[in-house]
Amino acid sequence: MSKIPYRTYLPEDKLPKAWYNVRADMPEQHDPYLNPATLKPVTMDDLLPIFCEELCRQEVNTTDRFIEIPDEVLSFYRVYRPSPLIRAYNLEKELKTPAKIYYKFEGNNTSGSHKLNSAAAQVYYAKKQGVTNLTTETGAGQWGTALAMAASYFKIPLTVYMVKVSAQQKPYRKAIMETYGAKVVPSPSDTTESGRAILAKDPGSTGSLGCAISEAIEVAVNTPNSRYVLGSVLDQVLLHQAIIGSEAKAAMDMLGEYPDIIIGCAGGGSNFGGIMSEYMGDKLKGRGNPYFIAVEPASCPSMTRGKYAYDFCDTGKTTPLAKMYTLGCEFIPSSIHAGGLRYHGMSPTVSKLYHDGFVDEARAVRQSDVFKAAALFSKIETILPAPESAHAICAAIDEAVKCRESGESKTILFNLTGTGYFDMAAYMNYNEGKLEDYIPTDEELQKGFDSLPKID
Repeated sequence: MSKIPYRTYLPEDKLPKAWYNVRADMPEQHDPYLNPATLKPVTMDDLLPIFCEELCRQEVNTTDRFIEIPDEVLSFYRVYRPSPLIRAYNLEKELKTPAKIYYKFEGNNTSGSHKLNSAAAQVYYAKKQGVTNLTTETGAGQWGTALAMAASYFKIPLTVYMVKVSAQQKPYRKAIMETYGAKVVPSPSDTTESGRAILAKDPGSTGSLGCAISEAIEVAVNTPNSRYVLGSVLDQVLLHQAIIGSEAKAAMDMLGEYPDIIIGCAGGGSNFGGIMSEYMGDKLKGRGNPYFIAVEPASCPSMTRGKYAYDFCDTGKTTPLAKMYTLGCEFIPSSIHAGGLRYHGMSPTVSKLYHDGFVDEARAVRQSDVFKAAALFSKIETILPAPESAHAICAAIDEAVKCRESGESKTILFNLTGTGYFDMAAYMNYNEGKLEDYIPTDEELQKGFDSLPKID
């Protein structure tokens, strides 16, 4: 038996007390957000009607390497953190690989995911500011569930616009949000102008995160003392999720380990941004050189087949424009079960790091391969993963097999950010051989690219 335990938890005195801000170490910042009306860089005044004031400050903070976590948020974190770092001994044995495989498991809370890390912070700042209503969107439902939990804890009413196809696929997610007191509206809906416009154009629309964002923002800016909160993409969210990478690094340091390869699934960027955090800081400062892999669905390939360009973050074209890898805000992905990865764009910070070569690889994987990896993992490691998280598992298995074939012993770290207990319809389809691998054609992608704004 190896001396390295299956599960490693940080002791109390090693828990992070601050969020690591990777932008403070980036040699070049991502291009500024642009005001959609003037096409000039956004200011704090532009952001304040939409987001809470402290979150706006975090969004534009490019100088402070560490930002203190408020005591109230730390107290909330202690209910479910630290999350364990797990050595996947059984998976290593099954694959007959010399690689050492570790994963950070973020599913030990009712939301079943990492999303609670940012939900707690964002709702706390809203409560501190005196905000009386919050709106948001959710894809797979993990963010909506996490935000409903945090909103219930801090006692703020919440409306969640849930991507319609996910609401249909995952009714129990909707039920949990409602149990915590949130109002859940399948999107696109007839409750907003942006939703009605989308439905007028496509009455059978299954929705997208971009559609849901448009509706949630519209309600926020037209409701007194209300603010919008977002579960991915933005720099403030990557900041809060950095606690994942900070804990992982501290735990691996305790074990005397350092990863050669770091893997996270990539939809909007919170998952991947969370696990990369301080390890990316090492790379930027020349203190380490891990190989970073961002894994996305082949049906929504924003990094692998998208364009690095300015685009709206929502389908209704109301948000600031962000320079990012994108498929175009009007791109509607197929109804894959990894609902949290069905976003047309990617975090501007992750996009910039990838564009500049610090994120080494973006990899697109098919839905059938993802569920094959998820099924194997669940049998071997006894955790049923969310479809989103299983994208990282799929890549980790592929890298471990490469080690077996080459004889190299590499250390692999991936982020297992969620459980799949509300995704049983997906697993039923997989078991019955009904999963389809839909990959958009170049012509279909071009329709999305045609919607990109013309920025000189």
